[in-house]
Amino acid sequence: MNRAYTRMIAACVVVLIGGLIVHDGTHADDRPNIVLILGDDQAWSDYGFMKHPDIETPNLDKLAASGLVFPRGYVASPLCRPSLASIVTGRFPFEHGVTGNDVDGRNNRAELDVPMRKQFHAVPSFVRSLTAAGYVAHQSGKWWEGSYKDGGFTHGMTHGNPARGGRHGDAGLAIGRRGMEPIEDFIDDAVEAETPFFVWYAPFLPHTPHNPPPRLLQKYMQPDRASDVAKYYAMCEWFDETCGTLLRHLDEAGVTENTLVLFLCDNGWAATSTNASDPQQSQWSGFALRSKGSPYENGIRTPFLVSWPGQIEPGVCDDLAHSIDLYPTIADAAGLEPPDDLPGINLMDADVRQARHQVFGVTHSIHNMTVGDPDDTQQYLWTVTRRWKLIERFNGVDTTNYKRVHSWDQTPVHLYDIQSDPSEQNNLADQYPDRVDELKQSIADWRE
Repeated sequence: MNRAYTRMIAACVVVLIGGLIVHDGTHADDRPNIVLILGDDQAWSDYGFMKHPDIETPNLDKLAASGLVFPRGYVASPLCRPSLASIVTGRFPFEHGVTGNDVDGRNNRAELDVPMRKQFHAVPSFVRSLTAAGYVAHQSGKWWEGSYKDGGFTHGMTHGNPARGGRHGDAGLAIGRRGMEPIEDFIDDAVEAETPFFVWYAPFLPHTPHNPPPRLLQKYMQPDRASDVAKYYAMCEWFDETCGTLLRHLDEAGVTENTLVLFLCDNGWAATSTNASDPQQSQWSGFALRSKGSPYENGIRTPFLVSWPGQIEPGVCDDLAHSIDLYPTIADAAGLEPPDDLPGINLMDADVRQARHQVFGVTHSIHNMTVGDPDDTQQYLWTVTRRWKLIERFNGVDTTNYKRVHSWDQTPVHLYDIQSDPSEQNNLADQYPDRVDELKQSIADWRE
């Protein structure tokens, strides 16, 4: 059966649970616009649609109600740079080589990063696939790999010039915090030109500095709530407001019906004060241990939203989602052929989703990398099934103060019943040695 015929049949099939997929990406005029919204440092539970008791996110709630929600989504790395690199390439950090934020902490950042970026840009990305197929693509917000042009975008904000302070997004980090005009203008121009577009919206939100508008901070300040928590809650709502601005502009431009919107967060985060009872927390003041930079749920878990009006039936899906799935999902929507060896799946294919029972990921040192030897800085490998989660501890090279995020953790293996214990309070490794051996072997097979 040829591909065109397969797509024609698929356009007529109602996929229960996964939703209704009725698109044909073989003609440019029919190809959807694609918007990718990437949160920055937000725990998996901290959204209205995830039932948080205090944080209000009405715009993302509305997006969730319009599409498919994956409450159990995971990222390849609990740190922004390697996480974003995995999202755009559909590959794990040890494959594309970007395992941390810098090669040697704050030392010679620009010079040492040149071979790292050169290695990374040799790896195919969905951005390059889209623009090669005639899409225009706009970058804003977080982007670590040079300029937007270096990343294959046709338009964007990040210049990446070290002489001008270019790093991790530079000028692009103004998006959201200082308005949405660059994206709005880009969408308007693409619509006028009748050209399919892609938007990479990765604002520096709710990431620190936690300096929300006073009206939002006042809303979340309470006598019994720590100030770092109140500020973070307010930042989460501020981020949501910017998402609402973007989604409303799609409506105003008349393109919502033909736009695939995807949402996830690059990694988790929790305020330091929420872990005050942990004696290990005194070693690190930047954020709560077991959140950002760690393989625990508050580091690697994020909800996924996939919305495409008329094409994906709304609902909540218990299947496991992973950030490496973005490339094959976007490629399918746009009618592209992704690399054959991508490890991810198309999240719009219910049969493939339901056949997946396990996902994997890795955690490296935060602030140092070894070019050409990603395993040198490996701190953890992990796997999650529908019920179980195994975290395997390693002790890779860590030359910076960020080692305090993980140096306290010397337990060789953690096993959690993640369905009944999502906060990972009870390590069951000693009670289920056979399960530990089984999951460790699956990790070894995955890494071969």
